[in-house]
Amino acid sequence: MSGDSPTAAALHEAPGPATTSPIITPLSDTLTRIEDGDRTIWIVGTAHVSEASVNEVKALIAELAPETVCVELCEPRYKALTDESRWKKLDIFQVIKEGKTLFLMANIAMGAYQRRLGAELGVKPGAELLAAAQAAEAAGARVELVDRSIHVTLKRTWASLGFWKKSALIGAMIEALFPGKSDETVDIEKLKERAQLSEMMKEFAKALPEVHKPLIDERDQYLMSSIADSPGKRILAVVGAGHVQGMVGYYGKPVDRKALDVIPPPSPWLKVFEWGFIIAVLAAFVVGYFNQGAGSLEEMAKAWILPTALGCAAFTIVGLAHPLTVLVAALSAPLTTLNPLIVAGMPVGLSEAWLRRPTVADCEAINEDVQSLRGIYKNRFTRVLLVALLSTFGAAIGAWTGIGWVWSLAGQ
Repeated sequence: MSGDSPTAAALHEAPGPATTSPIITPLSDTLTRIEDGDRTIWIVGTAHVSEASVNEVKALIAELAPETVCVELCEPRYKALTDESRWKKLDIFQVIKEGKTLFLMANIAMGAYQRRLGAELGVKPGAELLAAAQAAEAAGARVELVDRSIHVTLKRTWASLGFWKKSALIGAMIEALFPGKSDETVDIEKLKERAQLSEMMKEFAKALPEVHKPLIDERDQYLMSSIADSPGKRILAVVGAGHVQGMVGYYGKPVDRKALDVIPPPSPWLKVFEWGFIIAVLAAFVVGYFNQGAGSLEEMAKAWILPTALGCAAFTIVGLAHPLTVLVAALSAPLTTLNPLIVAGMPVGLSEAWLRRPTVADCEAINEDVQSLRGIYKNRFTRVLLVALLSTFGAAIGAWTGIGWVWSLAGQ
């Protein structure tokens, strides 16, 4: 970093006088200093796909010689940046059994979008965070991972959404998997400017308040509290630029990080809806029996079995599943749609994983293969996940069709 740069000059300003109130000083568009008694915390706002951010972080660590470097990472995200073999350790059968298919696809979709953007800009997503950790270790500084677990953040975000917002988010997630063509170029460095960031965050909070709270606001609190609790009198914090303004506002305020780590239980109304749907289907059969006698039950059974079986099988075919998996989809959907404990994607996904077991090569190629639709289908690991998701959607569409058909027959 040049000694003539505005940021470098600001770093060497005389510290403010000791006071009981912290002194917060914006030193540049990317750097903020907090002086609190004998402690100084510098917060540098970065872009996760910016070569300039990588260089700035390295220069600041050399310039400031901090005792502690805090990075906007949790343990899972840190391992994702440093452990190239993590996919090989993942058990696809366990993922499906534990109902984590959608969660894993969300992670893959976010990673695919960031890697695509990073490839355009010539830098690996999160490179500045990894560079901060490595430079800190090389300088003998302590490294602190100060972000909330990505698993908790995604689950709290998902729990905050209603049905339609969840549907929109799933659509956006699927769209993020597939590269689109755009003539627009994104100026990443421009996005780190305070004025532009402030306006963007306000618009985001206004447009998607349910997502903004767990994804941004709660993490602003968590990050600032974790940084304030980190050891050392000279601390450098490396975080995404979009967090800086919110974080600074929470400095010195009490934050209950344990409460922010709690994963909300499923809404009791969801269980009421699931059981209510099943009761409605069974009630239709009872009404049909009393209205038309036992002869109507066969027609009503067809009205339930055909749309659920065909819907699930058709969507499974879209995923290019093995023919036997398509058969499993058709046979299991009429039953799984009447069982709130098992989604259609579970037996279907397990069948596909068993018939086309992902190889080590598939696991190693995930990051590259998810950059294209052809790659997603070619890779057995991602195709199993896709088949499991599509079969669940197909069964749900079939169930809604089926309940309407069954009730129409019951009322005749």
